[in-house]
Amino acid sequence: MNSQFKLSLLTGALLLALAGCSSDGDNGVDGANGVDGVNGVDGVDGQPGQDGSNGQVGTLTRLATVPLGAEVTGIFLTEQGDLFFNLQHPSSANVETDHNSVAYNRGTVGALAGVNLNQLPYDLVDSPVPASAKEQETVMTAYGQYQVLGQNGDTYDGKLANGLGVVMSLDGGTAVVDTDMPDFNAFVPTEAGKGYLFTNWEYIPGGMSRLALSKQEDGRWMVDDAMMIDFSAIHGTAANCFGSLTPWGTPLSSEEWIVDSSVDGTTDPSWNEPGNEDVARMDTMTGASFPNPYRYGYIIEVTDPKGTPVPAKHYAMGRYEHENGVVMPDQRTVYLSQDDTGGVMFKFVADAAGDLSSGTLYAAKLTQDAGSNEPLTTGFDVSWVEMGSANNDEVEAWIAEFDDIDTSDFVEGQSSYLTLADVKAWAEGAATYPTVAEGGNAVTAGKPMDDRVVFLESRQAARQKGATAEFRKLEGININAKRAEEAVDGVDRIADEDVTEAYVYFAIADLDRTMIDGEGDIALSSRVKDCGGVYRMPLQASYDVNRIEPVVMGGTYRDSLTGAERCDVNQLSQPDNVVVMDDGRLLIGEDGFQVNNTLWLYRPVTR
Repeated sequence: MNSQFKLSLLTGALLLALAGCSSDGDNGVDGANGVDGVNGVDGVDGQPGQDGSNGQVGTLTRLATVPLGAEVTGIFLTEQGDLFFNLQHPSSANVETDHNSVAYNRGTVGALAGVNLNQLPYDLVDSPVPASAKEQETVMTAYGQYQVLGQNGDTYDGKLANGLGVVMSLDGGTAVVDTDMPDFNAFVPTEAGKGYLFTNWEYIPGGMSRLALSKQEDGRWMVDDAMMIDFSAIHGTAANCFGSLTPWGTPLSSEEWIVDSSVDGTTDPSWNEPGNEDVARMDTMTGASFPNPYRYGYIIEVTDPKGTPVPAKHYAMGRYEHENGVVMPDQRTVYLSQDDTGGVMFKFVADAAGDLSSGTLYAAKLTQDAGSNEPLTTGFDVSWVEMGSANNDEVEAWIAEFDDIDTSDFVEGQSSYLTLADVKAWAEGAATYPTVAEGGNAVTAGKPMDDRVVFLESRQAARQKGATAEFRKLEGININAKRAEEAVDGVDRIADEDVTEAYVYFAIADLDRTMIDGEGDIALSSRVKDCGGVYRMPLQASYDVNRIEPVVMGGTYRDSLTGAERCDVNQLSQPDNVVVMDDGRLLIGEDGFQVNNTLWLYRPVTR
């Protein structure tokens, strides 16, 4: 091997060795992290973001459901947080029982025992939608237990000989009806844990009961005595619907569907037509004298509620299908609702505080928000049309002129009572009533004009004067008196809250027909329709109102099998009674299309 060849081998070996040394080896294990450094100084705060929009929907909680066929009626909440409510006309086929050991197949008066409703927190759980037969045929509650205080026909071991809800003839000799339709409740306390529960019985004819109650240690009530109130001194009563308790502690009962009239007319001429079944029952009640329609359809105040109750009809507050009236804390201003198609909202201002026997009647004129017809966002401005002033005695004298009319006076094509022509003549300022030939009635024909149509045919008189006669099923109207007095008069009534605004709330069961026909003062869309909703009116100085605002609405959906519109089970379905709690929440009772109607607790966005 020559030296040159040896040098070449040496050079190649050296290059190979150097190439091997240049390749990476495996990575070693990572070292431990070092100690964190000190935080830096905070940066400068950014600019505030834009305020979010106010929520538009409050919270509905299903507080209770009622048995098949029943409406929720008679919601009444006491100062102590005791809640009363009734089951109107439940299905006669209900057979299931619960802790009350009775089937809910008769009209039922009851209370939610064992819970102070005023102490319930804001965040609540719902009572479930009834599913089983037992759940559907009984009362389901989220809190407390429903206690049956009585059912129609109960005699309380002989204390009530003819039975609860049984309406007798004026002479007391004949049971005319045994009705399963309890409605309004009012509890009048007599001492701690004791008082009288007044309940309307809504039928034709109608009545009112009074149960003497005492509260037991376990929160349940005992019925100590029972009576049906005597209405014979005021010619009986009929269709006693919702009501309220005056600031001075007397119950107000409302005569509703006994008024047989329509938005286009006056009292139906068929009232004294032979064969009228409703009038026949009234005739059985009155006995010898044929019933005068103008003696029914008023607000009734039950005076001396703690002694021997004495009913008084307030004719000066107008005659129409009264759902109820609520008296403001000034004890003079009263807001009243008419439950009918083409109904009117009325206001009565008494001449003297605490005395509803005389005053001035007004009717509401509405102006709908321009460019809006969605029920949840559409409000109305309100002005008041003055109708007339009178006292009960004046109006009753006009009523008495129709007392002697009976079926023998009926003439086909004529009316024995005030007519549309009579009301138009009054509205146009005529000096005398029209003759029968001119379309008038025989009682007033040719007589000097007076204001009787204001108080005997109030809806038509309001319509002819330009008021809005377009409400459909205008239902319960109510306030919280404490909140109202603090907001309007500045009197501190609500603890731990500065109340600067308060409202008159009312329900509409059906936003339908005259409210969605695209005509007149109210022209809403049909989205809500039969499911109804709740509105409110902000109280102004002197307890006046000039605005209606929507609060919460039901909602329809369409059944794909039948094409029928129905109300969502988790929304309102035909709200009827409304009660305002001290904290501003609402209790809302349904008269709806659901399998089981609901008693809702609603927390509004603003109180």
